[in-house]
Amino acid sequence: MTGLAVDDAAWASAWRRRSPADKLLLCGGLVVCALALPAWPGSVLVGLTAVVLALGPARVPARTLGRAVRWPLAFILAGALTSAVTVGTGGLGWAPDAAARAGSLTAHALAGSAAVLLLACTTPVSDLLPALRALRVPAAVVEVAGVTYRMLFVLLASLRAIREAQTARMGHSTWRRSYRSSGALAAAVLTRSWDRARRMQEGLAGRGMETGLRVLPEVLPSSRAFLAASAAGLAAIVAVGVAG
Repeated sequence: MTGLAVDDAAWASAWRRRSPADKLLLCGGLVVCALALPAWPGSVLVGLTAVVLALGPARVPARTLGRAVRWPLAFILAGALTSAVTVGTGGLGWAPDAAARAGSLTAHALAGSAAVLLLACTTPVSDLLPALRALRVPAAVVEVAGVTYRMLFVLLASLRAIREAQTARMGHSTWRRSYRSSGALAAAVLTRSWDRARRMQEGLAGRGMETGLRVLPEVLPSSRAFLAASAAGLAAIVAVGVAG
């Protein structure tokens, strides 16, 4: 258990042993379809396909998928609300096509988010980073992504330790104490994480680490059947989306 529900789901997924490149092709194609096709029926088909694949063949727990989509959904709804509002001489008001605009934005964003979550819940980051290198993504981008991923666990460990100490001292026994403890928790976690990152940078610089840390990645073979099924499914979604 890593402490991240999405990461745990990726390691336990039935698609864990599939090639990351195959899953990148499928999920990337779904994202492109979600952005390019009309909201109805294109984005709806993309979202349903991603959810069915995640809950069915990939065996991602429904609870994990539901929890993962909560925060993206909140941002999507906020964006849809602001897109439906206009500012004129009379002040704020609803756009003439507010419902259509908000609905289209929500459909596109939800479908794209579902496709990205399908990749996140089936592919560990340790598999994804070597695949990005193979696809000629700039090394600096891959290194920043890897360091950010590792720092997440430092943040989680610090957050857990400090919160347990606060709880043991009755720091969350009342709303007032909980509010104060939450502020102290945020400050302590940020300070400790910043200090840990600085010491890590100094340690790597002292060892002459001027390039990325090279490791031997696990080779996962590509599946022609999976690629063919992915291409056929994407083609069907495009055909139905364009025809609709």
